[in-house]
Amino acid sequence: MAYAIDKEVCVGCGSCAANCPVETIKATDDNKYAIGDACVECGACAANCPVNAISQK
Repeated sequence: MAYAIDKEVCVGCGSCAANCPVETIKATDDNKYAIGDACVECGACAANCPVNAISQK
C-alpha cells in the first residue's frame, strides 16, 4: 500500500520530508508536499505529520 498526502489537509510544514529516510518527499509549487516514486512505505512521514494529512492508499 502506498502513502499519499492529502493536499487539502497539508499545511506545508515539511515534517514529512524531514523524516523521510529516502528523501523522496518534495515541496510542490503550491507549498505543499508530494511523495515520490522511491517511497519505501516505511510510514515515517505519516507518523510525523502533525495534521494527519498522510494516509495509506
